[in-house]
Formats: sequence, structure tokens, C-alpha cells
Amino acid sequence: MSLNIIFKKSIYLMVAMAALGSIIVSCEPDTAGEGNGLENANVDPSFTITPVAGKNNTYLLVSGTKDVLNSYWKVGKAEFYGKMELEVFLPDKGTYAVIHTAVGSGGKTNTATKEIIVAANDPDRGNLVKGTSFLNAADQAQWTNLHLNTNGLASWTFTPGFATINVSGDTSNQEAIYQEIDVVKDKEYIIDMVVSATSGSADFWFEVYAGKTVPTSGVDYTDNKVMGLSSEDGCGKEAFDGKLSAVGCVKNSATDDQVSNVVKFTESGKVYLVIKSGGNKFTPTGIKITEVEFRGK
Repeated sequence: MSLNIIFKKSIYLMVAMAALGSIIVSCEPDTAGEGNGLENANVDPSFTITPVAGKNNTYLLVSGTKDVLNSYWKVGKAEFYGKMELEVFLPDKGTYAVIHTAVGSGGKTNTATKEIIVAANDPDRGNLVKGTSFLNAADQAQWTNLHLNTNGLASWTFTPGFATINVSGDTSNQEAIYQEIDVVKDKEYIIDMVVSATSGSADFWFEVYAGKTVPTSGVDYTDNKVMGLSSEDGCGKEAFDGKLSAVGCVKNSATDDQVSNVVKFTESGKVYLVIKSGGNKFTPTGIKITEVEFRGK
């Protein structure tokens, strides 16, 4: 008798499993690549852009809500994740593409793009550097070569979007570029730039200065070192790519005991942003810079 009961239970179990299998199969798409059947193709990526009252160069981005579960934004080069409403501050004059990616059920995404046109730099935090990204001849002309090297073994070259320092030879060759900046007494400023090299340098330095001393052709510049990279200080020995404030390790001479890209000055007037590099065993592809910043904190 017990054997018969067990046999019947086995039959019932097989029938139940077969039924479950048919249910699972029925949920699968008929054709590969059609998704899981739960995607909503109508997710709405539309959004609005509204200037924020009382705030310079500040904009509120608001996603539509129809079938939208999450939002992803790209404003210029900056990316923001997971906010249906986003307030962005754009301190610098220019035209910024805003790309909104709306996410719906099943992970379905749709995108929409608009532009924000910023008419003028923010008076407090706008970038004071001219030709910040070396995009063309007009940008590149904002920078002056300090002519520290006379043997041709260290030089800065400009290409669309970048300035590159190359150094060769067995001696400590170096070269610098600079430009004039107007500052306000006791106001704090931050200096930064994107730096990159496809390989490290065994013995080198890359230094940024913001000094009152007027640069003189052929004379080394040493007034108020702010930040940089240096094999002696322990950075730049391997390939790098990022903000100098993040990848650099050279201490700020004004603080002496810490790495900081913040500067301020005891009187208003002109200072000189000087970018200098050199070494004995320099990366063969050079160090590139772009997006140089000198702005109010």
C-alpha cells in the first residue's frame, strides 16, 4: 500500500512540475533580443530647464514623470545620477549640452537633449584663465613661453585641446608657460587643471605657481608654488589622467605641510599663473594639460 501511495505522489509531482515549466516558458519572448516582456518603450525623456531666481548661472533641471523610474543627466562634461530634479551651477560663459536619460520599467531608456547658453562668467567663481583648453590659435596665444631652455631639449607644444610639455636629454632641462591673472585682496581662489601622461617619469617635476613676481625670459620662476607632481614627492611615476588636485602630491608653499590648491593674496592686482616642468628621465610621450582653472573658491 505505501508503495502505491509513493507512486501516486510521484505522478502528481511530475504533473505539477510540467505545469510550472509551461508557465515559465510562456513568459519568455518568442524571439531572442525582444527583452523580458516587461519593458516600457514609452518612457518619456522630456525635461524642463529653469533659471533659479537669485542665483547666478544656476539652473533647475526637472524630468518628466510619465513612466519614468529614474533619471541620469550629462551637463557639458559632468555626469549626475539618480535625480529627477537637478540644480546645476555653471560658473563659466559658454554653451552646454544637457542630455537627459530617462529610465523606465525593465531598464528601458530614452534620451532627450537641450542646450543651456551661459552669457557671462559668474563674478565670484568664474574661471579667470583665458584660453583654458587650448582649443585654437586664439586660446593658445593667451599663453607666453618663459624660454627657460635654450638647447631645445624641453618645450611646450600646442595642439587643439591640449598643451604638452616634452623633455629629453641627460640634464635637468625645464620649460614653462604663463599668463597674467587679476586677483582681489584676501579672496580665496582655487587652481586646477586636467593632467595626463601615458607613462610615468622616473625623475621629474611638474609645478604650478601663482606669484606676484613678473616672469622674466630665461629666469627660473620660484614665487609661490601651489601644487604639482614630482617623483621625489612620490607621484607621477606611473601613468596618470585626472585633475591635478586629485593626482598631484606637491605641497603648497603657503601652507608648507599639506597638499592644497587654494591661494589668496595680501593685495589686489596682477599675479602670474606659471606652469613649469622638467626632469632627467621624462615620460617619452610628454605630459598633457587642458581645462586650466583659476577661480574664486
